[in-house]
Amino acid sequence: MAEPAPAAARWEGGAAVPAWRRIAWALLLALPLLWQLGGTPLFDVDEGAFSEATREMLASGDWGHTTLNGAARFDKPIGIYWLQAASASVFGLHEFALRLPSALACWAMALALAGFAARRWGERAGLLAGVLTVTTLGFQMIGRAATADGVLNLLLVLATLDAWRYLESGAKAPLRRTFGWVGLGLVVKGPIAILVPGAAVLVWCTASRRWAPLRRALADLPGWALLLALAVPWYAYALDRHGMAFVEGFLFKHNVERFTGTIGGHAGSPLYFLVVLPLLALPWTPLLAAVVARWRTIWADPLGRYLLGWSSFVVLFFSFASTKLPHYVLYGHAPLVLLMARLLADASPRWRRVAAGGLLFTALLVAALPFLVLQFAPAIHDPFYRALLSGAPAPGVAPLVVLAIALGLLLAWRPAQAPSPLRLAAAGGVVALFIAGAALPWFGEALQGPVRRAAAAAASHPGTVAQWQVHLPSFAVYLQRVSPKREPLPDDMALTRVDRLPPYDDSRARLFEERGVVLLGPRR
Repeated sequence: MAEPAPAAARWEGGAAVPAWRRIAWALLLALPLLWQLGGTPLFDVDEGAFSEATREMLASGDWGHTTLNGAARFDKPIGIYWLQAASASVFGLHEFALRLPSALACWAMALALAGFAARRWGERAGLLAGVLTVTTLGFQMIGRAATADGVLNLLLVLATLDAWRYLESGAKAPLRRTFGWVGLGLVVKGPIAILVPGAAVLVWCTASRRWAPLRRALADLPGWALLLALAVPWYAYALDRHGMAFVEGFLFKHNVERFTGTIGGHAGSPLYFLVVLPLLALPWTPLLAAVVARWRTIWADPLGRYLLGWSSFVVLFFSFASTKLPHYVLYGHAPLVLLMARLLADASPRWRRVAAGGLLFTALLVAALPFLVLQFAPAIHDPFYRALLSGAPAPGVAPLVVLAIALGLLLAWRPAQAPSPLRLAAAGGVVALFIAGAALPWFGEALQGPVRRAAAAAASHPGTVAQWQVHLPSFAVYLQRVSPKREPLPDDMALTRVDRLPPYDDSRARLFEERGVVLLGPRR
């Protein structure tokens, strides 16, 4: 790869980039992540479960353990709940506050990738790396979700980039930082925090036949001491408090069994991520294809070999895992973003036109998707989702007009010329803002609006609401009290689906019913 860029880096037209422009660019990178962050209801199951566990932590005052509807929750370590609880303590318990740690983490990840690229390939590649990070569909989704994956991806990126800095320089400082980031990652997500950076280093050392850096890293006692100092206290506390229930619930069920068995019905073929990755890379999938086409040239370079090894390990490892979820492949997408940004920075007019085509395709797909859902919803086999989506409101037209005008000005203003990298970056931002401000709110209302309104209806009635043959943890967040998943007792209210109501049973009044979501009163 190229040597680090000179201090007087250049952008469009050969002009030096002043500091104020870098600061403004950094702030603009936060916009696709923060825009309408609280304008969409929490999505079930994941966002609802994380958010309700955080709410119960705040309500109980017990910051050492998490529960979901009163039952012990061992799905994830404590770190993400601390971050969400701290945000909710400052801003209030609502969607914006619960998602803010993820948004800030993905923004910080974009800045880290931008800085890494700028020092090696020039200012233009750095700025593009930041833009590609916050406008890539996969990173935008986890950056706007109240789950652990946004923070985890930040820590994986920081650890694995610092590991490369150690490999290329032999310096102790980046190695010690790597251990620190891994320690924090263990408290946020678990063993994956050490697996990905460790595998990236191992693959590179094996492919490069350079074992000395790996031996020195493994023998670095201060680094291991830092990692253990960050991670061990909470794990020791959890083990002392819960014993084998913690080992079986967290380590075995939610880590080992995710690889050896299928959890939650999330199975898939070994080719699953080869389909998912191009979708999550939208609107920059053409650049991903260009990177794949140039893999031999990239592999020949030490840094390129490291980045490809990092990404390839993630794809292969999770392809052989039995449980498959789309966001798993994002643990190896950051290195591809770096390679795509470098390619776009020096792309020929032909490739810039191809990139523009990817942006237009993504905009058309996202704009058309709500209309397609409404068109085909009556044919959905599942009666609950047929009722839920058939009655969803029509999407607004004004955002579509703004999207079309903005993309027309940026990409088709001078049809004889290929769009510049700067125009492509701006167009990517427009598409990301449309997703954040129009598409996601529509899907949130379509899928979760009735659940939030059912909670508002139940809040005016005292007593317990049992979730009867449904699992909608966001309901408890909006209700502001525990809503156990069980058969309702005679004095309980019950949240259920219209297709799971007992036939010919009118012993409970319907307190709320909308698009398949039903709230039943106590037994009469």
